[in-house]
Amino acid sequence: MLRIAHRPSPSETETRTRILQAAQQLFARQGYDATTTRDLARAAGVAEGTLFRHFDHKKSILVEIATQGWVEILTDLLMELSEMASYRAISQVMHKRMSNLKQNADMMRVCFMEAQFHPELRDRIQVEVIAKMMDVTEAFFQTAIDRGIYRPMNPRIIARVFLGMFAIAGFSELTIMEPNISPRELQEMAEGIADIFLNGVLDKTNT
Repeated sequence: MLRIAHRPSPSETETRTRILQAAQQLFARQGYDATTTRDLARAAGVAEGTLFRHFDHKKSILVEIATQGWVEILTDLLMELSEMASYRAISQVMHKRMSNLKQNADMMRVCFMEAQFHPELRDRIQVEVIAKMMDVTEAFFQTAIDRGIYRPMNPRIIARVFLGMFAIAGFSELTIMEPNISPRELQEMAEGIADIFLNGVLDKTNT
């Protein structure tokens, strides 16, 4: 007998999304350990039993928030890399990405706060996000090297540096940057990151 795979109904998908959104806000504001499943159910507007119909346990909610969020952010970034062939292009890409980080502040707080306490979360992000994004970014920079846009170097090292600078920019948004940073200051930071990435900090006239 032919079996038809079950597909979540729109209402089930909406409920799952609502649970994830509520959990992301609560985890970001009061921490994973301090948030109970009762808190999650109340914030999402569902029965506590509904949580476990969509997720095996609370930890699986945390892992999905982090991996899904990073996949979306880095996928958008990598799609824009195809336009990155000059100083101005890379600064525009960085500025747009950094501006959008504000929209993902809760997710990033969850990642930075909780990853250090949950090895399985770090491992999941490494396997499902970082490793895949590294491969795609490396391939992009290899193409740029082949076309003469960048000087011959190990493309994997370039990819690590680029993604690392992007992550630091996102982390600084939550820590060392002013909470009400102006658009001009954000633009200057994006241009500075782009300049350092492309040209380094060494004054070549003195070498």
